[in-house]
Amino acid sequence: MTDTRIFEPEGRAIPYVEEGDGPVKLVLIPEPGQGNDALAVVAHYLAEEAGFHVVRIGHRADSSDAGLGIRVDDLAAVMDHLGFGHAWIGGHGFGGTVARAAVAAHPERAGGLLLLGVEDVDVPLAPVLPVLIIQGADDEITPAANGERLAAAAPGRASVKTLPGAGHLFPLTHVFETAVNIEEYLDWD
Repeated sequence: MTDTRIFEPEGRAIPYVEEGDGPVKLVLIPEPGQGNDALAVVAHYLAEEAGFHVVRIGHRADSSDAGLGIRVDDLAAVMDHLGFGHAWIGGHGFGGTVARAAVAAHPERAGGLLLLGVEDVDVPLAPVLPVLIIQGADDEITPAANGERLAAAAPGRASVKTLPGAGHLFPLTHVFETAVNIEEYLDWD
């Protein structure tokens, strides 16, 4: 795949991987503890097969105590560094919570929100923007009911795709289904 690079604004070492150069821009944040390669195969498919420009932004080694605001700042710093003025922003599990917070804080920078599993947290959805929720039917960490509730809070702009037989690690175990759902939704225009 592609090597991890480190961006160091103001001494913060933020790992990221950039792949592809297509017109559809997508920023992905993995679940902490899974490493920056957790979404690598999904990202590689989207970059190579679907022609997307994908950036995976990892969590800093010193970010265990970092709140959402600091993680949102890291995401925005990497987007600025790479010239991503506008992109779909998404993540898996807590990475999706970071994406929700980033899109809520900077809706002008987002084409939409992609959630791979939905945490039950009090982070608002940005108004107007589309939301794609992909979830595992058998996910016990971010249960499908969380995604259904969030989608009900955004009628007409949230779409839910539930993967049968998939648990929390569905981006790793159901790579093709995850990637194709993203490709079909984001590349519809």
